[in-house]
Amino acid sequence: MNFLAHLYLSGDDPEIMTGNFIGDFVRGRNVHEQFNSSIALGIELHREIDEFTDSHLIVLESKKRLRPKYRHYAPVIVDMFYDHFLAAQWQSHHAQSLSDFATYAYSQLKIHEPILPERVVQMMPYMVKGNWLVSYAQLEGIHRALTGMSRRTPFDSKMDEAVFDLEKSYNDFESEFSQFFPELKQMSQEFIRLKKIL
Repeated sequence: MNFLAHLYLSGDDPEIMTGNFIGDFVRGRNVHEQFNSSIALGIELHREIDEFTDSHLIVLESKKRLRPKYRHYAPVIVDMFYDHFLAAQWQSHHAQSLSDFATYAYSQLKIHEPILPERVVQMMPYMVKGNWLVSYAQLEGIHRALTGMSRRTPFDSKMDEAVFDLEKSYNDFESEFSQFFPELKQMSQEFIRLKKIL
């Protein structure tokens, strides 16, 4: 899953949200030594989400459709596709509008800027200016994001072409997301609940 899903799956705790958002940018297993308990829980949740997603049979079907052309970039592309469906179906998942949720998320990340990894600090102005979280709801926004990612890959990833594969198999990817996401949401809620008990 990509940025929007990680933020959404954090629940209503802004520190868990921040930790979940920065999960890809934090190295090492000793996160409780680097951050407070809620930020660390968010980082652990991020890793749990990634592991659950990467090994799920439904997600593997989405990746299999892309792998012949995109090879090891297929998982990254599926993450973006699934964020698109979450954004496009947002009102089915959250009482708050996507625009308001995005504004809140950006503000919380700004509040926690002192603990953000440097790469996240550098990225945030571009994210806010382009309103990435809201832009994911449109195919143009996904295309723009994947094109930007393709420019940063060391090899020809062809990710700038992926939106055309999304259009071609839109119903298949949407069906897979709709089957998978409730399971991911339930897992995330249970993970947070159990971690807070321990």
